[in-house]
Amino acid sequence: MNKREFLRTMGGVTAGLAFGPELLAQYAAVPAAQLAEDEPFWAAVRTKFRLNPDYINLENGYYCFQPEELLDGFIGHVRHVNLLGSRYMRTVKDQDKLRVRTRLAEFAGCSPAELIITRNTTESLDTVIAGFDWKPGDEAVMANQDYGAMLGQFKLMARRHGMVNRLVDVPLDPKSDDEVVQCYANAITPKTRLLMICHMINITGHVLPVQKICDMAHARGVPVMVDGAHAFAHLEFKIPDLHCDYYGASLHKWLSVPLGAGLLYVKKERIAALWPLYGDPAPDDDITKLNHTGTHPCHTDLAIENALAFHTLIGSARKEARLRYLQRYWSDRVRGQPRVVMNTPADLARSCAIANVGIDGVTPSELMQTLFDRHRIWTVAIDGAGVRGVRVTPQVYTTTAELDAFVKALRTIAS
Repeated sequence: MNKREFLRTMGGVTAGLAFGPELLAQYAAVPAAQLAEDEPFWAAVRTKFRLNPDYINLENGYYCFQPEELLDGFIGHVRHVNLLGSRYMRTVKDQDKLRVRTRLAEFAGCSPAELIITRNTTESLDTVIAGFDWKPGDEAVMANQDYGAMLGQFKLMARRHGMVNRLVDVPLDPKSDDEVVQCYANAITPKTRLLMICHMINITGHVLPVQKICDMAHARGVPVMVDGAHAFAHLEFKIPDLHCDYYGASLHKWLSVPLGAGLLYVKKERIAALWPLYGDPAPDDDITKLNHTGTHPCHTDLAIENALAFHTLIGSARKEARLRYLQRYWSDRVRGQPRVVMNTPADLARSCAIANVGIDGVTPSELMQTLFDRHRIWTVAIDGAGVRGVRVTPQVYTTTAELDAFVKALRTIAS
């Protein structure tokens, strides 16, 4: 299918369909798994986004741009704050941020007293890592597949305080949850003071059994910090149900908030023991002590409400089902093919939108460049922690026709 035929087909599909409450009412009784395969419905969702016609974007994991109405709302917030100037900052900002924070906490399933708005996952989790009162010989456990910024912060704590980092390798395609849980359990010692895990590993899309890992660690007296950068507004869950002690996420990824928004959850009883990065007059047991941001772009915070409204309109269950369907739509068609290497678990329950694929004899950077130069498909190369391939991250606007083009490109390169 060439570009002109694709656009004509999409135009025909969306004729008479406008995404909004009326369309959702028509589909209200349709199960999420069934709706995931309904191309006319998702074509209507796609019309909410302004897309670059020059290439197929399969790299939404870094961040996902906003649908047009969300972008318009954000620009409206910028104009409003700009119009009021310092009067907004001195008289309105704090109550607006509390309202947004309360709404975000409601969506996350926790108390506003346990959640703050940050700039991203790195800031959130590094705040926790640096907030521990580390002593020489204390240990922390994490995985080689964890995000580099957090691994770097742990290395800094080791240099500064003499604590010790113990790294594990998470199996790429585990046979059971117990295999993953035991991987972490084997690294815990009486000196372990913190365990860091991913909710969804960013380079492979592997969804870990977070609750089971947390329960195991707690039974050994170890608190757990979860990197939820790619899971929040991607998977349907509530943070307290995970049984974790700390949770960080980026809102500019799967929630499509403008760049520069994240969250940090700290279980109420864990707040007092954390040192803030900056001096703050808030009491030790007040989570806002960790949120001393100074003057910052508060209009981004206001756009969180717009993003939550758009996400809620689609529905968490519908979105997760669609994202999982899109990943399996392409990955099932190339898994096991000659020279194709899948770096994402085969078990449907262990992944959602994100997957990683490589080709024997082709470096990740070469594969990424070939996909873009010859096939106009944008991905990102991953080459580290035992993973060699490109990460593929579709979004709700992605079509099966685009994924057909991706599958065709992979088969062409592999052959």
